[in-house]
Amino acid sequence: PMAATLQEILLAPDTRPNVITDCCMLIEQEIAEKSGVSGAAVKLAYKTVNTFRPGHIRHMVGNLLPQLVDKLEPYWADFSTSGGSEFGDYLAKRGGEVSQALLSVTDARAAASGRPTIIKAYRTVRGSAVKHVEAALPHVGDLVLKYAS
Repeated sequence: PMAATLQEILLAPDTRPNVITDCCMLIEQEIAEKSGVSGAAVKLAYKTVNTFRPGHIRHMVGNLLPQLVDKLEPYWADFSTSGGSEFGDYLAKRGGEVSQALLSVTDARAAASGRPTIIKAYRTVRGSAVKHVEAALPHVGDLVLKYAS
């Protein structure tokens, strides 16, 4: 049988809210683990957005999820036919490419934002974003598999 698409798996009405919650928790965990200068910048940007607009991160995750899933879809299709067991490993091996694909979604969203505070916060972390997203990919893969299995 044809493997289910990520859209079917992650965006089903009863599943989607849980996926959003998991994504927000994943973001929080990733940020909490950051250290050094770029880590401090990410923590500050996150805190700024949360203080300035409580609930904004969850709202954005909800808004962007369909587009992010769309970017992951070809990787998922390839992974599903490749017979691998760990989607996180699969994504990590293509880290740069997958990160750029996901960041194209947030870049477009930031460019369309009319909020200077949000745009500024995004710009301060965008330089190190690929590295941060790449580091998170194994967890992203785990998150997907949690719902796919």
